[in-house]
Amino acid sequence: MRGGPVTLFLCGDVMLGRGVDQILPHPGDPVLREAYVHDARAYVDMAEAVNGSIPAPVGFSWPWGEALRILDEAAPDARIINLETSITQAGRFAPGKEVHYRMNPANLPCLTAVRPDVCVIANNHVLDFGLGGLDQTLGALADAGLRTAGAGRDAAEARRPAVVPLDGGGRVLVFSCGTASSGIPRGWAATGGHGGVDFVAEPSGAAAAAITRRVRQTKRPGDIVVVSVHWGTNWGFGVSRDEVGFAHALVDGGADVVHGHSSHHPRPVELYRGKPILYGCGDFVDDYEGIRGHERYRDDLRLLYLVTLEPGTTTPAAVRMVPLQARRMRLVRASHEDAEWLRTVLNRVGRGIGARVAREPDDTLFLRSPGGPAL
Repeated sequence: MRGGPVTLFLCGDVMLGRGVDQILPHPGDPVLREAYVHDARAYVDMAEAVNGSIPAPVGFSWPWGEALRILDEAAPDARIINLETSITQAGRFAPGKEVHYRMNPANLPCLTAVRPDVCVIANNHVLDFGLGGLDQTLGALADAGLRTAGAGRDAAEARRPAVVPLDGGGRVLVFSCGTASSGIPRGWAATGGHGGVDFVAEPSGAAAAAITRRVRQTKRPGDIVVVSVHWGTNWGFGVSRDEVGFAHALVDGGADVVHGHSSHHPRPVELYRGKPILYGCGDFVDDYEGIRGHERYRDDLRLLYLVTLEPGTTTPAAVRMVPLQARRMRLVRASHEDAEWLRTVLNRVGRGIGARVAREPDDTLFLRSPGGPAL
């Protein structure tokens, strides 16, 4: 069994399609079927109107910006992202959806630039171009040597955890599911003979029990289990009683980290029984820079989560959050004032959960144990 702490990099939505795809070396078809925007290049124009010219075509590492250096310095043992786009030039626009995301498979080096160990894909965009698009997405990720969790060519594959071996023994097991509240159509649920996502109709005790049964069947001493959940609406800090109960049941059943995402901005963070619950990691990479209407949520501010755990001990997890900002479709370090704004907001919206967020001299945020000293 491995000894010593294990650090995980976690983030929210990584959307490399639409406008981001257009600034990369191999832009795909820009045609969209949105109500007001019909060409993906319009999102590039909106971002440039806010923060200045983007030197397209940019290098594949451009969208990650300063996050790459921060990750190299942190040297996490596993990197886990929510990949919220299909990777395809095939398939038809999924009917009944207002927004569709896809990136050109030729731009896959942009994804591999961050060296993800696991891409969770149980979300409301992985089938934006149907089962054909899903099949090409899965094939492209497999060809690049990237592990996936949460979607597959049948239910067994969608429910199977991604397994990341750790140096010195032990593994990180990543389970992924998505709920109806995040906008995943019920018809996208994977079945015995039909591809799709590991779909959860609602965050109930029964749904949590089904996941934790699989956790107990797979987890071995020294393993770390991450359950990644795509849930909730795009905007709003509120966490429902059902979501709290679902997350707690996952931890009670063996999960070491609950990795939540879907909202376009960070939601509360909790330590429950010493295990971190990230109710919403917010966007990480996307083309939302110039979109108007929800400015009070500061969607331009992003968080890079570093979670450190000690397997086989009762030591509470340490959670650090590095504030970043999207500028010209590239991540840069957020200002001192913006880091303080994030700290204040997370403390306000997490008050009912008991989470307290503090700030280090370099503006990295960290989670305190409820009622206890700094971690």
